[in-house]
Order: sequence, then C-alpha cells, then structure tokens
Amino acid sequence: MLPTSCHRLVLFGVILTVATAAADAQELNWAQKMFEKQSHDFGVVARGAEVIYRLKLKNIYQQTVHIANVRTSCGCSAASPSTDTLQSLEEAYIQISMDTRRFTREKNSKVIITFDQPRYEEVVIPIHAYIRTDVVFTPGAAEFGAIAQGTPQERRIEVAYAGRADWTIRDVQTNNPHISATFVETQRSGGRVNYDLVVQLGPDAPAGLLREQILLITDDQNSPKVPLLVEAKIEPEITVTPDPVSLGVMRPNERKTVNVVLKGRKPFTVDKIESETGSEAFQVRLPERANIVHVLPLIVTAPAGEGDLVEEFTVTVSGIPQPVHFRVSGRVAGTGVPVP
Repeated sequence: MLPTSCHRLVLFGVILTVATAAADAQELNWAQKMFEKQSHDFGVVARGAEVIYRLKLKNIYQQTVHIANVRTSCGCSAASPSTDTLQSLEEAYIQISMDTRRFTREKNSKVIITFDQPRYEEVVIPIHAYIRTDVVFTPGAAEFGAIAQGTPQERRIEVAYAGRADWTIRDVQTNNPHISATFVETQRSGGRVNYDLVVQLGPDAPAGLLREQILLITDDQNSPKVPLLVEAKIEPEITVTPDPVSLGVMRPNERKTVNVVLKGRKPFTVDKIESETGSEAFQVRLPERANIVHVLPLIVTAPAGEGDLVEEFTVTVSGIPQPVHFRVSGRVAGTGVPVP
C-alpha cells in the first residue's frame, strides 16, 4: 500500500493530467478560430417556416483558405458556403437550413466543413431545432426579394394553428424600425385557428441585405414566441461590385490593379471619388461621361511596411444626394509567412 503522501502525490498528478487534457480538448484549432461561434440553436419554430442561419467566418490568416466540402449529418438539414475560397481578411458565411416541411419535433444535426488549404482540417458545428406540429406558416417566410430602395412593400403570411380552441396571437414584435406587421383572425372552428399576417417594409429601409426575425407572441404558456424570417435585398440607385474589395496579401511596394464596378438604374455621372485617409497608396481615374455601368480601375501600391491595408472610399454621383461608399481591404506581408 502506498504511503499517504505518495498517494496524495499520485492523485494530484492524475487530477492535473485530466485537467490539462480537458483544457487541450477545449482549445480551438486554427480553422475553428475563423468562425463566429461553434454551434447554433434555431429554437422553437413553426412547421413550414424558412429556418435559415448564416454562420459567419473570416480568414484571419495570411494564406488563402479553401473550403473543400460542406455537408450535414442529417437529411433534416442542409448547408452551403457563400464562397469556397477566402483570401486573407475576407469574410464569408455557411448558410445552414432546417427542413421544417418534412420533419417535425426535436431535430439535431451537425454541419461538417472540410478545409484543404492551407492544410487539412474539419470543423463540426452542432445545430438544433424544435419544429412545432401545431403552428404552420404559408409561405414559410416574408421574402421580398430584390427591391428598389425607397419603395414600400408588403407580404402576406397565413398562420394556421391546430390545438386549443381558444389559442390566440397577442402581438407581433420586431426590433427593426423599418419592419412592421399586423394580424387579423380569419377563422376559428373545432380547435383550428387561422390568421392573416401582413408584414410591411417601409420606404426608408437602408440599402443592403436585410435579414431579420419578427416574433409572433401567442398565449402559449410553454412556447409563447414563434419566429418568422424576413428577408430582402434592398438595391440602391447605385450598386458597387465587389464590396468589400479584397486585395489579398501583397508584398511591400507591390503594385496591383483591381476593377471596381458601379452600376445604376439609369446613366449617371461620377463627380468625385475620395478616400478616407487620402493615402497615396490608392489611385483611381474618374470616368469622363455618363453611363449605366462604370468600371473603375483602382491602382494600389502597397506601402513599404507590413500590416493591414484598409481604406474607405466615398463616391459622389451627380443628382443623387446620398454618396456611395465601398471598402478596400488587404494585408501587406513579407516573404516569411507562418502557417496557421
């Protein structure tokens, strides 16, 4: 039998080993560090609802990152990347969805993202949802599609409930001041209740992608909130492609030309283009005449020192009061680039 002091020493060593192993297991690998979070819970959702989440990731490394494959562990879910190649500092997302039409009740799945550059790694993202059987949305989301900025829009959603005869919607909550919603009961009979839900998008909604959830507040005690997805692509008078403009990794004093495309609904004239800092690293030539599409060659000369290369540009267009903005980002690095 071991002496008491030796026994305590061995026990301490075992505890230390287990604690160290647990800490190592929790440490994120290089690929996981690019993701905004390591799991996602959709919560309680209606049957037929569009259940979509865009999991953001950013290439925080100097090397190019390549996604070789994205798959899921269950037929109840699907996932796809917005792009499979990310240059240094570029951002992307994995679009994850749950099938609420063919599946109901509690569903657990995993999204597996496989990288093959700069070296092999897999990231596993657990996802969860509980799909109600008593509340159904038709259609499954308030999808406005691509709309011109400044034009009010509305979409109608049918909400069908089967269960309690006295079930009611009490309110609709939204955190976006540009989205409003009204509802009216259309039928109540034999434990079935129907509502018409009208989702309105105001004319002052800013340009860009809009993805929000509004919440139906019901009198259910256990799950009073039922989310509904609202999506729109609000197109401004002038669009910029790409935005942001990615320069990738440049060497000190390297010179590169990237094309920035401005597109309007009708011919327009560019009055001036200004950079936020006035850096001499960027040069761009103004187009001489009005066109629907302008291709602006942006000449970039990397500075001598290493570090991030980021600039904001403001484009003033004749006859349009609101200026157009776009962002340029990259990184200046030497020849010795560490692998993540």
